[in-house]
Amino acid sequence: MIDEPELAALAPPPLARRGFVMTGLISGLTLATVRVEAQTIHTDAKGLDAAELHIPVADGGMPAYMARPQGSGPFPTVLVIEEIFGVHEYIKDVCRRLAKLGYLAVAPELYAREGDLTQAMTQAQAFAIVNRAPEQQINSDLDATVAWAARNRADPARLGVTGFCRGGRLTWLYAAHSTTPKAAVAWYGPFSGPTSEIEPVSPMDVVGRINCPVLGLYAGLDPSTTPAQIAEAEAKAKAAGKTVQFVTYPDAMHGFHADYRPSYNARDAADGWARMLAWFRRYGVA
Repeated sequence: MIDEPELAALAPPPLARRGFVMTGLISGLTLATVRVEAQTIHTDAKGLDAAELHIPVADGGMPAYMARPQGSGPFPTVLVIEEIFGVHEYIKDVCRRLAKLGYLAVAPELYAREGDLTQAMTQAQAFAIVNRAPEQQINSDLDATVAWAARNRADPARLGVTGFCRGGRLTWLYAAHSTTPKAAVAWYGPFSGPTSEIEPVSPMDVVGRINCPVLGLYAGLDPSTTPAQIAEAEAKAKAAGKTVQFVTYPDAMHGFHADYRPSYNARDAADGWARMLAWFRRYGVA
């Protein structure tokens, strides 16, 4: 059970002038992409504390999902960074899978200010929302999530980060922003591309400035990340003395870990998951 003092976090604090469009998370799976629900993995919450909550940030309460083992902790922690589709059942299940392994896993809804992803019916509608979120704001919200976890039975000295799709991109950026994570694992996501005022850098720009070891898990059939880009990123990181490892699955498509989508590849997803857990153990998260 979640302790009484923590129940206050389950209700959003009063909204500031800007406020939040989303005050809750998606129930079930996203409607914004093709789903194959028969193949989805369902992890129960037996033995866990698992709940939706609101994390205090400068302008209100950011929706999030948390799962952790029952007990006093402190627990090693994994910050889970969502796809473009919001914190829906797949991301929540990833948190529960990690919690079953002894981690406190928390996934913030980073796009809550920009629009209501619960109403996005297409990928284009989802992109229209998430593309409005400034990276400086995202990093600040991830910092706030880490601070929340440290107040709620997490061990701040054992923090890992992982993200999927756009979250894979943000994993690299956060590894360059924060000195707190011990290790990070990026699942696919674009490595370079056009920048803008709200997206001033790409992972390629910061790979030589990361503050922790990063494992990148990529798909050979993903046109958004080419072998040449991966080779360039690896060379830049190693020239700067950074610890990185890139694994490319030749027959995998973008989203190969997303078990609710046609792109799911059970073999490669399981291999990537095992590599992620080994990476966390190797570099002091577990």
